[in-house]
Amino acid sequence: MATPVRLNFILNTFYSGPQAWFFLADDRGYFRDEGLEVAFTEGDTLANAVPRLAGGAFDAGYGDMNALVEFAAAHPERAPVAVFAMHNRSPYTIAVPAAGPVAAPTDLAGRTLVSHPNDAAWRMFPEFCRATGLDPATVKVEVSDLPHKDIVPLMLDGRWAGLFGFVNTINAQTIEAGLDPSAMLRHFEWQHHVPSLYGAALMVSQTLRRDHPDAVSGLVRAVNRGLADVMEDLEAATDAVVRRNPAMDRAANRARLKGTLALEMAHPEAVTRGIGDADPARIATTIALIAAAKGLPRLPTVEEIFDPAFLPPAESRVRPRPEVCR
Repeated sequence: MATPVRLNFILNTFYSGPQAWFFLADDRGYFRDEGLEVAFTEGDTLANAVPRLAGGAFDAGYGDMNALVEFAAAHPERAPVAVFAMHNRSPYTIAVPAAGPVAAPTDLAGRTLVSHPNDAAWRMFPEFCRATGLDPATVKVEVSDLPHKDIVPLMLDGRWAGLFGFVNTINAQTIEAGLDPSAMLRHFEWQHHVPSLYGAALMVSQTLRRDHPDAVSGLVRAVNRGLADVMEDLEAATDAVVRRNPAMDRAANRARLKGTLALEMAHPEAVTRGIGDADPARIATTIALIAAAKGLPRLPTVEEIFDPAFLPPAESRVRPRPEVCR
């Protein structure tokens, strides 16, 4: 038997529910079936996975497609490329107290928000402001390393007016804090204001794509199989995550996974294209928007951001399953 190809893989964050397809694929031998051995490393934000993957220590990763646009504009020679668009809707949000005075994005003017360092939603704040008419210069942002389960109660007590993050991450950690997110929080979601944006994607280095295309195809096939299994059995999927960190809150991470399937992965185009594919026209619109909002040094091409060549056949791609997310 041939020695497996080892791939060092950088995750978006600490082990969490919305990574279940990777771990279920690993536990059920799908990477091994493809001649691969995948070693996962916990990350420190979806956006930061992109430069970490580009740094050479990792072969593949789970990063933010919008952060990739920025990185590819400045460093085309070493930017990774997305090969499987997992999030066909943007997960970014600003969460505010539901009972508070902030009822619309423009009500954030003159207020203080809080964000984790390098948070993907915070990085995309200029695009949100451009779309909503909010002047970013009127908003103060403080950076905190506290977990969301600690930040949310402090925000509700008035320390901050809002919190940057992902909808399901914030909601899950609000549950961990013993609070009901549906009653306590209001969300201003990028998907409603900046609808062209994608979110997390499976990415590979230029070196891996060039020198080991069969490994890239195998990686995508294995992840697609893992995703199909997640759709069939949320309990087994959650178990696969908890095995990596038995101390985690199982209920919150199951809720986070279920919410991700319902929100970030259920755009109507996923019904026709299948999860993993991406619309070149939407990517082009996103590139133009980010360039205008941030003054990028150059416009990357769509092909620099997303390569569909490694996707499984259309009939093998996973489609949204509304009944799974009820």
